[in-house]
Amino acid sequence: MTSSTFDSTLSSLGIGRSGTAATPTTTTQAASQTLDQSDFLQLMTAQLKNQDPFNPVDNTQMVAQMAQFSSVAGISQMNTTLTQIADKLGATSASDALSYVGKTVLAPGNVAYGRTSGGIAGAVQLGDDATDVTVAISDANGNLLKTMSLGAQDKGTVSFDWDGTNDAGESAGSGPFTVTTYATNNGTTVNSQALVWAPVAAVSMPSDGEAQLTLPGVGQIPVSDVVEVG
Repeated sequence: MTSSTFDSTLSSLGIGRSGTAATPTTTTQAASQTLDQSDFLQLMTAQLKNQDPFNPVDNTQMVAQMAQFSSVAGISQMNTTLTQIADKLGATSASDALSYVGKTVLAPGNVAYGRTSGGIAGAVQLGDDATDVTVAISDANGNLLKTMSLGAQDKGTVSFDWDGTNDAGESAGSGPFTVTTYATNNGTTVNSQALVWAPVAAVSMPSDGEAQLTLPGVGQIPVSDVVEVG
């Protein structure tokens, strides 16, 4: 097939030789910029229709094109299958999610309830090294109860434990408490996230998406947000 005939065939399919879409003269539909299996078959059919009857396409070339098409189709189907397998293996099963019920997990959150023995435990997730890390604990009305300095800390998870007494040494009750974190590195703010321990009250399994855990005071979080299980 000559170059001009090949270009004409591509143009009739709405495909430019350079890979950009050609503008069809007989339709206003947006032209595709990529070749899929359907386009390949249309192109091959157009090639057969427009071949020179005195110099038809060589059988060897035709077999090679069909073999290439079969190979590409097979690889595409295999990639789809492998993706589905990977998604299945990476997903949390219903039994895995339900096993969290009744357990206590460490997860991102700012509200925590006091332990039976008093106070709360938690952690700070640091996005970078910090020269100063501070945890402030307030009551349900926003009144500051305790400020704890954790000093200089490396990037990662830093645990803290509050005994449940305020700055005056008095019991702060059972909560709920609000946890706020601050972190700086030589005066520059460092990204920090409070992590609190909370019991898993319920699990929801949406038809599409990740399993959700219901934590009192925190709300619903995806299973992937769990940092640690107590």
